[in-house]
Amino acid sequence: MMLVCKYCQSENVIKFGKYKGVQLYYCKDCNRKFKTGDTAFHMKTPANQVTSALNMYYEGMPIKGVRRNLKQEYGNMPSTATIYEWIQKYTQYATDSIKGYQSKRIGDTWIADETVIEIDGQNAWLWDIIDDRTRYLLATRISRSRTTQDAQILFDRAVKTAGKEPKTVITDKLASYLDVRYGENAEHIQSRPFALENNTQKIERFHETLKQRTKVMRGLKNIESALDFIGGWLVHYNYLRPHTSLGDKTPAEIAEASYPYENWADIIRKHTPSKPVVVEHMSREAHSLLPPIQIGRPRKCVRVKARRHRPSPPTMLMGMR
Repeated sequence: MMLVCKYCQSENVIKFGKYKGVQLYYCKDCNRKFKTGDTAFHMKTPANQVTSALNMYYEGMPIKGVRRNLKQEYGNMPSTATIYEWIQKYTQYATDSIKGYQSKRIGDTWIADETVIEIDGQNAWLWDIIDDRTRYLLATRISRSRTTQDAQILFDRAVKTAGKEPKTVITDKLASYLDVRYGENAEHIQSRPFALENNTQKIERFHETLKQRTKVMRGLKNIESALDFIGGWLVHYNYLRPHTSLGDKTPAEIAEASYPYENWADIIRKHTPSKPVVVEHMSREAHSLLPPIQIGRPRKCVRVKARRHRPSPPTMLMGMR
């Protein structure tokens, strides 16, 4: 059987040395290295298990639940640290994979809203704006404030993603939306509670789904992990997760985005990041190296004078010879 490249299906393949006893191959057409089988480079776990872990995580399962599920399905129970490293690594793959792709059929009515999320025990604001017709998430932003500048940054990002300005923007009654520059011909509608038309129910439903996910995570640990998660969630929501309201299609399919990957497996196997990924995770052993934390009122420090070492008399030293 002729060996073909796992990325471009080319037959122009040669052997390219070995890695830990496993034969590597090189494709002269797409200039990529690969190995046969389903295991990614520098990983012992098959890619299908990593794919399942990522999909379960972004669908709302906690890491410990992902670990138990892998044990039941594949008989493999990696550590929570390993699963977290998969999430960190391939979330960066996913956010990198959507660069340069623009949707062709974004609608003219956009809906914006904000909600509270917890980061390191403190509340922050998550801003989102979606297209009413396609449910496509155009832009997202995390901030500690709810000012007009925050709303303007969100809207400018949405315009850049869509490649155009909307005709109608629907928001809630937050005063920060009043002074935003929406465009020369754009109409700004502030929705009323329980309004049947021009309401924000679609994006509020989106926020409910997102907050159910962050609730399982028991809060985000820092701003870096929050940004990574929100970026990964945007990719999962727009490009990988079918919506029942869209006829089991993704928002990207409805918006005709020319995205080449259909699932997490495609991202893991086929995408090459434009820059090195950064995986930051503290091992359990590293916790013992941290300085102790003082709890309660510090005790009074008592200084103890060190005793000086007195050399033995010369007579005693002579007697010991």
